Amino acid sequence: MSRASDRALEITPEILLRAYAAGIFPMAEDADDPTLFWVEPRERGIIPLRGFHISKRLARTIRSDIFDIRVDEDFDAVIAACAAPGFDREKTWISGRIRRLYGELFDAGFCHTVEVYRDDRLVGGLYGVRLQGAFFGESMFHRERDASKVALVHLVARLRKGGFTLLDTQFVTPHLAQFGAIEVPRRNYKQLLRAAMDHDAQWDVWPLDTAVSGNEVLAAIAEADSR
Repeated sequence: MSRASDRALEITPEILLRAYAAGIFPMAEDADDPTLFWVEPRERGIIPLRGFHISKRLARTIRSDIFDIRVDEDFDAVIAACAAPGFDREKTWISGRIRRLYGELFDAGFCHTVEVYRDDRLVGGLYGVRLQGAFFGESMFHRERDASKVALVHLVARLRKGGFTLLDTQFVTPHLAQFGAIEVPRRNYKQLLRAAMDHDAQWDVWPLDTAVSGNEVLAAIAEADSR
């Protein structure tokens, strides 16, 4: 994995977008680290949008609509939850500087959230960066069983229906592997990225203020897979 420090460079939202378009993303060592470093993995994690795998149990949960799904409503709460210590980690790479930068990207319309609520309480979600036909997933969290999984399924349905061609996960974790996440060599990833950068896609293919049911989400994924 290649990495380089930003000590001599002022990172702006514009520089961030150029970095994503070139296949590079930033991280910090921990929440208090004032510096960032650039990462370009030799093996890049992606979730192929065609053939996305959903277990029967999870499909039942999605159809039940036990969660309320909202999009782009509360970025600050989502990134704060993603940065909070969890049962599987004691520290986070989401520093204060990253939160500020991605907040600026959100305000500019390039960073997005999928949020999962139960009884108006945020219980899961994810955020990432959108650029042309690519979505770069950054982080996700859950406070209830299946909440982050439901967020990911709603994300994939929106990407498929909106004409996106690349869902970048940076790395592959066991959590993502169950959905079909794979690692591709850097050269192959760059080819996928270039194709996505030449392709327009629509994030608001479903209006952001309109609730999308679980049945609609599953139907959108099934319809895209049948083409």
